Amino acid sequence: MSEDLIRSLTLKQLRALAAVADTGAVSAAARRLGVTPPAVTMQVQLLEQAVGLPLLDRSGDGFRPTDAGREVAEAAARVEHAIRDCVAALEAMKGLEGGRVSVAIVSTAKYFAPMALGAFARSHPKVELSLVIGNRAEVINLLRTDQVDVAIMGRPPEDLDVDRTVIGDHPHIVIAAPGHPLASRTVRPKDLDGHVFLMREGGSGTRGLMERLFEQEGVKVRTGMEIGSNETIKQAVIAGLGLALISAHTVAAEIADGRIVALDVEGLPILRQWHVVRRAGKRLTPPALAMNAFLSEHGAEFLPVIPRAEP
Repeated sequence: MSEDLIRSLTLKQLRALAAVADTGAVSAAARRLGVTPPAVTMQVQLLEQAVGLPLLDRSGDGFRPTDAGREVAEAAARVEHAIRDCVAALEAMKGLEGGRVSVAIVSTAKYFAPMALGAFARSHPKVELSLVIGNRAEVINLLRTDQVDVAIMGRPPEDLDVDRTVIGDHPHIVIAAPGHPLASRTVRPKDLDGHVFLMREGGSGTRGLMERLFEQEGVKVRTGMEIGSNETIKQAVIAGLGLALISAHTVAAEIADGRIVALDVEGLPILRQWHVVRRAGKRLTPPALAMNAFLSEHGAEFLPVIPRAEP
């Protein structure tokens, strides 16, 4: 049965389902694919007949994929990326320059990764670059579903087989406004008890690191706000709304000009590492391999210099 199903599936069917699942509407999917809405409907119906399960649910505002539909849509995405990888590899074999590389970075890495990608682009002007920024959970999902070639992140995923290379040290510090009572003395972790902390959103690697640290030290802080942006956290700290545990690479400029201070907390900074990560089972094209090698060898050159953040 499974072999018959595999033989019966077509790219048209997979693309039709993926387009409807992504846009939520048959008409929008048809425009994306350059076909008529009845053609999209027919391909989805043929796919549902072959699979033997409903793949789309109609809701009030359009179509949503069922659990089975999500599985098929994710498989369709992997097929599309495999085809693009194959085309890029064939072009390389024909001696063509260029190609395409897709890179995902966690949001904290945006303070150095674009400079590294810019340097790569200058040395490979015919390579097309695609950049996606997300939190740790989002970047891991992009790797898992083969939507990107490589990723720049802190702690690599534990439940996904990946190849990783260390780029360099990634210190985390506690920051405050210059006039904060803790800013002018050495601070023990327990001294942070009761202070208001600004938190990153769930799924953030920085949020997980902070929670593990405070649990280990028995520190109980008050949650001021949950904020999904390092930039907003920095502005909130400057405004005196609370403290924050944050990547030192995100606040190098603010520390240098005195708008933010790094608290002298015993045991800090916490040193993690930046990694360039690729899914172990993914075959990289020559441009993607060049990107992976460039980040592994030269990524550390673009890390910000952190005033007062060295251990």
